[in-house]
Amino acid sequence: MTERHPALPARDGSTDPHLWLEDVVGEDALRWVRDRNARAEGELDVEGEVTALAADLKAILDSPASIPSVKQRGDYLYNFWTDADHPRGLWRRTTCASFRTEEPKWEVLIDVDALNAAEGQDWVWHGAAVLRPEGDEPWRHTLVHLSHGGSDADISREFDLVTGQFVDPAEGGFLRPEAKGGIAWIDADTVLICNDFGPGSLSSSGYPLQVRRWRRGTPLADAELLYAAEPGDMQAACWHDDAPGFARDWLYRVRAFYDNDLLLLNPDGSTTLIDVPGDCEAHPHRDLLLLAPRTDFEVDGVLLPAGSLAVAPLASFLPGWTGGGPRATVLFTPNDSTSLAEWFTTRDLIVAIAQEDVRTYLVAYVPTGDGWRAERIHRDLPGTVQAEAVDDVAGNDIQIVASGFLQPPTLYVSDLAPMLDGGAPGALEALKAEPSHFDSTGLVVTQHFADSDDGTRVPYFQIGPATPRPADESPVLMQGYGGFEISMFPSYGAIAGKAWLERGGTLVVANIRGGGEYGPAWHQAALREHRHRAYQDFSSVARDLVARGVTTRERLGCWGRSNGGLLTGNMLTQYPGLFGAVVIQVPLLDMRRYSHLLAGASWMAEYGDPDSSDWDFIRTFSPYHLLDDSVDYPSVLVSTSTRDDRVHPGHARKLTAALEGIGANVRYFENIEGGHGGAADNAQAAWVNALIWTFLQQTIGG
Repeated sequence: MTERHPALPARDGSTDPHLWLEDVVGEDALRWVRDRNARAEGELDVEGEVTALAADLKAILDSPASIPSVKQRGDYLYNFWTDADHPRGLWRRTTCASFRTEEPKWEVLIDVDALNAAEGQDWVWHGAAVLRPEGDEPWRHTLVHLSHGGSDADISREFDLVTGQFVDPAEGGFLRPEAKGGIAWIDADTVLICNDFGPGSLSSSGYPLQVRRWRRGTPLADAELLYAAEPGDMQAACWHDDAPGFARDWLYRVRAFYDNDLLLLNPDGSTTLIDVPGDCEAHPHRDLLLLAPRTDFEVDGVLLPAGSLAVAPLASFLPGWTGGGPRATVLFTPNDSTSLAEWFTTRDLIVAIAQEDVRTYLVAYVPTGDGWRAERIHRDLPGTVQAEAVDDVAGNDIQIVASGFLQPPTLYVSDLAPMLDGGAPGALEALKAEPSHFDSTGLVVTQHFADSDDGTRVPYFQIGPATPRPADESPVLMQGYGGFEISMFPSYGAIAGKAWLERGGTLVVANIRGGGEYGPAWHQAALREHRHRAYQDFSSVARDLVARGVTTRERLGCWGRSNGGLLTGNMLTQYPGLFGAVVIQVPLLDMRRYSHLLAGASWMAEYGDPDSSDWDFIRTFSPYHLLDDSVDYPSVLVSTSTRDDRVHPGHARKLTAALEGIGANVRYFENIEGGHGGAADNAQAAWVNALIWTFLQQTIGG
């Protein structure tokens, strides 16, 4: 690829004319943001199109018919819920019996809106962790995580489930200060904590490098240092396994994405390394160790192929092991069309969520006297399945959510315990079914394959009218991601359905390299110097849509978020002739500066190090440096969030300013709250989405 900017910004950004826009809350930068926001809203909402669509989308997001996502802890199912009356949400619980009724009776534990009003804060819910009690003690001790405006950095506060009140730190309650950190219960008076402990305790990405043990009633600064990662590492993390009889404390040393160590914290304060390759995911469960390697490796002569799932006795990886024979048993082995999407454990079984050409299915692995029996379960489940244990410590029940592009989610439960005695899994019980939020009459889903530049077959899904319209009357929006081994599964998109499909548009989801659709190799094929393959894949799908007569270049658009925003930024700059409109949301765009901005340094395993010779290939996919004032770019909308402390909003701001400088047709919107998700509540999410979908309707929609 030829150089397009004769004078690139220096690596420290000193010659960058738009560097001032990296000042996230600077007065001048925010004045620039407010001006662009007003301009975008004024241009797109001329006749109230955005306002009307936002109201429709908010009604979907606030729908009381949505399926509550629940976690079982003891006798209760816990859920976090938002609706029109509670935009920041309610943390609540109900009994298992009540949840099975049409109108469960919920006990509200925390009303975040009321909490904000009482404290004058802008809290956004980040989750809660409940301590599993010993014996007959009540489920009481909870750590609640809250962030300002939706940022990744958050705080943790102790909450008492018996009294229904936060525990005052002055009276011994745990309070983790704001940081990109974590905290985990050991027992009622002790926690493991990773946090900002001052100079030298954070990585260049802003993540904690220290793990400490903090005892109730003692100053946080005096918490016992258990482990410190190296200064050049990405992060240290910790967790406590609370399974009765198997309680242990675990540490993670994360050197980089796809490179970490699992260490057992011994009672004497020493650590034992679980000796597996750094790119192999290792997870202990009771007396087992599950292994998911990203590259081939052997354990006692047994090959564990990349993308497989294997199991071994945990003791065999600890000092003093005297057992004989191969330690590891391979459970799942991928092939050219199948891969391991996810896996989880119940108390006694292992369950894999596998995929074949991006279509998911479940396989249960049942312990036998001399090994493991594999059995594919619930074959009649429709659509894409997501599954997890109801309580992986207490039982073998699983909950499953099945959905598809045109199929609203249904929540099922099933008891796998009968499989332990050679029986079939318990029957599927449908607990909740979400109604359709848009009219799908006349719509169909089809799967296709496009040939990329190097001949690789790239799958993509097309959702649109069963009776095609002429290409020049058929608006098509492409979506993709292509990074971090994240798969784009068929799933129900109520917002896209209402805003696009119901209005005659066609949606295309491209399963390009860089994702995990065909396992680690599919991801590794587009890493670092091979990044161009993801963009070639996506552009090949775009050309295939035109070649098949589905649409035309003028009616074809693309939309990506985060790494997907980098994808669509490269579509704008490298393939401007393929698209009529481009949406770039919470993106990476300045790949020379990315590793110096917020969490950017943690992604160098994915993209490379721009402060080294890697810049020679990184510059070829840095949209900010690929702009050319002689090119006629398609219409573009760039969107981000001021509160995004993961991907710096400067990326989006600077590309927009550069596009304005060469006279491109660009609009910009920055939500003040919302973090990397782009919105802090349903009203904000509805408004941002309405702006984007209206932009697409006004450009490629006709």
